[in-house]
Amino acid sequence: MSGPTPPPLPPDLELLLRHMHLPYMRRMAPEVLATARAQRWDPAEVLKVLLGEEVAGRERSALATRRAQAAFPTGKTFSTWDANLSSIPAPTQTALGTLEWIGRHENLVVCGPSGTGKTFFLEGLGQLAVEAGLKVAWFRLEELGVLVRRHRADDSVTKAVQAILRAKLIVVDDIGLLPVSPDAAEGFFRLVDAAYEKRSVAVSSNVHPAGFDELMPKTLATATVDRLLHHAHINVFNELRPPVH
Repeated sequence: MSGPTPPPLPPDLELLLRHMHLPYMRRMAPEVLATARAQRWDPAEVLKVLLGEEVAGRERSALATRRAQAAFPTGKTFSTWDANLSSIPAPTQTALGTLEWIGRHENLVVCGPSGTGKTFFLEGLGQLAVEAGLKVAWFRLEELGVLVRRHRADDSVTKAVQAILRAKLIVVDDIGLLPVSPDAAEGFFRLVDAAYEKRSVAVSSNVHPAGFDELMPKTLATATVDRLLHHAHINVFNELRPPVH
């Protein structure tokens, strides 16, 4: 649909569309109606196109909102991911990409040395999740510590953690890169405990969960890892494979 600038909508119709909160239909209506008149569309076709514009616009807006709320670190997607370079078997990558494990409230742990694509892989999965209509929350471990400190004064830590569980997938990235503060360890336990069998938690770490007791108090680490790994997919990332020429 292109050509001369279409005439504006009649004021009463413009007002009705504003009142009904149909911004995308309102935006496209002048052009659609002009095209419909020129091409003698059936009235049902006009209605279908206008409603389709509203639905598509709302879906784009909702996707943008979910992306912003997820706070992904880089914005990377699987469009630039080379599955052949990863040490994770291709069938495993495919299975995780179906997101069925999120529907089953299972967890995901990716561990291995820095620079092996752990964060990239989790971000790709997170992007797939928001595109599928799921809410995602992304954290660095110390951010959970900040949350605990912020809400401890008024004893609202539990409430704050429950708010995080509005997301279907919660990602905790880069565990083990920095010393784990007591508040961060507490926040991590509280999150994993609250999400247990209700939400999916995905974790990246340069330390296998069996070694978390070297990062945080042993009792807290044991309780956290028990819940984290009970229903979990564990994938060890090794050095990236060289490209095949």
